[in-house]
Amino acid sequence: MNIVCLDMEGVLVPEIWIAFAEASGIPELKRTTRDEPDYHKLMDFRLNILREHGLGLKEIQATIAGIAPLPGAKAFLDELRATTQVIILSDTFEQFAQPLMKKLGWPTLFCNTLEVAPDGAITGFRMRCEQSKLTTVKALQSIGFETIAAGDSFNDLAMIQASKAGFLFKSTEQIKADHPELPAFEAFDDLLGAIKAAL
Repeated sequence: MNIVCLDMEGVLVPEIWIAFAEASGIPELKRTTRDEPDYHKLMDFRLNILREHGLGLKEIQATIAGIAPLPGAKAFLDELRATTQVIILSDTFEQFAQPLMKKLGWPTLFCNTLEVAPDGAITGFRMRCEQSKLTTVKALQSIGFETIAAGDSFNDLAMIQASKAGFLFKSTEQIKADHPELPAFEAFDDLLGAIKAAL
C-alpha cells in the first residue's frame, strides 16, 4: 500500500512568496525555503516585512488569484492520482492554498494556518505539527503505508530521505550537489515514470 507525498510550491505551483515579491516590488520577499532552511525564521522575516509595508492577507490573496499551476502539473497529478494515493504536504497556509487546490482539481492537502487580525493583517502562523512533512510521512508509515516523496527544497529533504523512494524535482543546483544520492528530475513525465517504477 503506497502513498505519494508531494511538496506543493516549486513542484506543482510557482512559489507564492516569489510571485508576491514581484507583484509588490519587495525583493526581500523572494527568500524561500530554498534559501533558508529554518522555516520559523523565514516566516518571522516575511511577517516583519509585511508589517513594515502595511500589507496583509488581502494583497497576497490577490496575487495568488493570478497564479496558475506549473505547465503540466495538473495532468501529472491527475495521472498520478489515478494510479495511487497522493497527499500534498506543504508548509504553506490554508488561506493561500485554496484557490490553487481548485486549479489542481482539489487534491488532498495537509498544510498550516495563518493568524489573521480583523483588519487583514497577518499577525502570526500556526504550524500543524513540528517537522510537519517528516512527521506526516512517519505517521503514514505507522499505519501501514509505504511512502514515496518528492520535493525541491531543504524542508523536503527529511520526508524524501525517510521514504522508500524519494526524488528531487526542479530543485536547486546546490541541493542537488549536496545530495547526489537523490535522483533529480526537471520534467513531470520523468518524475511520473520514477514514481511508477517505485510503486
